[in-house]
Amino acid sequence: MTTAVLLAGSMATAQETALRQITVTGEGRVAAAPDMATLRLGAAAEAKEAGEALRQTSDITQRILDRLGEAGIEARDIQTSGLSLSPLRQNYREGTAETPGIVGYAASNGVTVRLRDLDRLGEVLDAVVSDGANTLDGLSFGLQEPRPLMDEARQLAVADARAKAELYAKAAGVTLGAVQSLVERGGGSPGPYMAEMSMARGSVPVAAGELDVSADVQIVYEIAE
Repeated sequence: MTTAVLLAGSMATAQETALRQITVTGEGRVAAAPDMATLRLGAAAEAKEAGEALRQTSDITQRILDRLGEAGIEARDIQTSGLSLSPLRQNYREGTAETPGIVGYAASNGVTVRLRDLDRLGEVLDAVVSDGANTLDGLSFGLQEPRPLMDEARQLAVADARAKAELYAKAAGVTLGAVQSLVERGGGSPGPYMAEMSMARGSVPVAAGELDVSADVQIVYEIAE
């Protein structure tokens, strides 16, 4: 009986404590101009022989890599990926005795480049297109050092939650107490901001815009009285 009474008393105390809390969420958001771009480009070629298709794409890819090296892009910022080779088959015409066969091969190779100097974006694009790059899978913008902005967003999120809690406490006629718990719910560093562009020669107009770094928190405050 004593154990049961103590357990019931503990549950009552826990319920009372839970009722004397204010739970709020806060959001912090910081906008910043990107300082890095990632290009995904490459070469594609078709030929009757598989080896010739691969050779053509390899030649173009090597010229692209050489040009990027001459432009001062560090090796750590250049990566080849997506090498592929596939057969090309003739179109099958329904109602005929033709058997679809291989008429050639298509090869492709991709290069991913990080540019840490956005002012050189147009220059680099122009150079690699001149060297034969004929595929462009995308351009994205990012931040080299997002941590300081992330920390600023977190501080804003906590301040936002505090302001809400104080408002609710004042409206309810109670005094806000100490923080009971704080949980980061989401937000984080910005994902890559995608931009569209064409492979046209000459100056390529690209607007980098801004990136949002956000943080979301949930804070539980004690009600002091």
